[in-house]
Amino acid sequence: MTDHKADLVVLGGGSGGYAAAIRATELGKSVVVIEKDKVGGTCLHRGCIPTKALLHAAEVADHVRSAAHVGVTAHFEGIDVAGVTSYREGIVAKKFKGLEGLLKSRGITVVAGDGRLLPDGAVAVGDDVYRGADVVLATGSYSRSLPGLEIGGRVLTSEGALALDVVPERVIILGGGVIGVEFASVWRSFGAEVTIVEALDHLVPNEDIVLSKALERAFRKRGITAKLGVRFAGVTQTDAGVQISLEDGAVLDADYLLVAVGRGPATAGLGFEEAGVTLDRGFVTVDERGQTSAPNIWAVGDIVPGLQLAHRSFAQGIFVAEQIAGLSPASVPEASIPRVTYSSPEVASVGLTEAQARDLHGDAIVAVEYNLAGNAKSEILGTAGLVKVVRVVGGSIVGVHLIGDRVGELITEAQLVVGWEAHPDDLAPLIHAHPTQSEALGEAFLALAGKPLHAL
Repeated sequence: MTDHKADLVVLGGGSGGYAAAIRATELGKSVVVIEKDKVGGTCLHRGCIPTKALLHAAEVADHVRSAAHVGVTAHFEGIDVAGVTSYREGIVAKKFKGLEGLLKSRGITVVAGDGRLLPDGAVAVGDDVYRGADVVLATGSYSRSLPGLEIGGRVLTSEGALALDVVPERVIILGGGVIGVEFASVWRSFGAEVTIVEALDHLVPNEDIVLSKALERAFRKRGITAKLGVRFAGVTQTDAGVQISLEDGAVLDADYLLVAVGRGPATAGLGFEEAGVTLDRGFVTVDERGQTSAPNIWAVGDIVPGLQLAHRSFAQGIFVAEQIAGLSPASVPEASIPRVTYSSPEVASVGLTEAQARDLHGDAIVAVEYNLAGNAKSEILGTAGLVKVVRVVGGSIVGVHLIGDRVGELITEAQLVVGWEAHPDDLAPLIHAHPTQSEALGEAFLALAGKPLHAL
């Protein structure tokens, strides 16, 4: 075996891994990144970016259908799947090329191959061994299934759904979380009949109940069927389609079944435990500094329990690189990480739901809602929705929750409000440009400050 040395070895070149690598080089470290596929990971190649490209194509399709409503003559003739695929792949390729160039310009060594953590904390790739003063584990996640539910044929994960070369006539989605809801939105806009099966009582069940109910209403209006509070029992498939049975006795037929029941940590068989890294149900256990139970071995991203979001991974990668360099960076609290579901309508939130806030503070909670029907820009865009803001009585705002087309673009302001523990009286004097959707946030803050303008 040939030994190679660096200050930092990063196992995994996805969002968290490459962020840690870039920040470490800025702090004077020599860095090796080991990636079995392509740098950028799931987010760039099979997740965030390609799915949002699909969602934009879906938005365009919906705009063409409704063009006459705004006095524009246009005719919707259908979806060119090959054209959509080319558009999507072009965006991914451009971002990938840019990322490769960025890493090269920083002097980061990228090693292609399957890395495995050795008992002494080095990382082996074939016959080569890479030794760093520190190692960051950033191996990402994989699409989960259910016990006994085999993926293959017409039973797809999100990766398989991206690879489809047709628009299904009928599709069933198992799971009403972020991934399931986004694909439901895309396929419905492309013309498919869509049914979501969710074992819990609501879509996007981790969101504030007001957002879940609003999304369910919007999906019903779009013709998307949601079977809630019912569990999957089994599936059979033929060359022509799938038949899904539910525990309540219902039987559903479709062309494809998308399994969207979440993502698991990609840690199995990589030597973590043998190197002294503690795992809990496959996730890597870390302290508040991001360090594992093994000395000088750190972990970031989807393998660390919590929100599986690329921007969380970026933040954790930067945080850990600064810890390794001996700095004292601010931590990355889960409560201030923004969350967006890019369906139509979009769902965006940061901080505590009203229920979570009441669990912590009892009745010392007040929440206000502002309906987007009162927002001129939302009316122009033709979107319904609402803003909900939650605060502690006499204290700071602890949660902001939005639903409506394009509201994901508002979540950064909401993050600042929650992260900086702002009071409504602090925010009331701030001016929001008119007409913008951001005014909806301003209206909610004014209402909490006791001086609503365009609301009762």
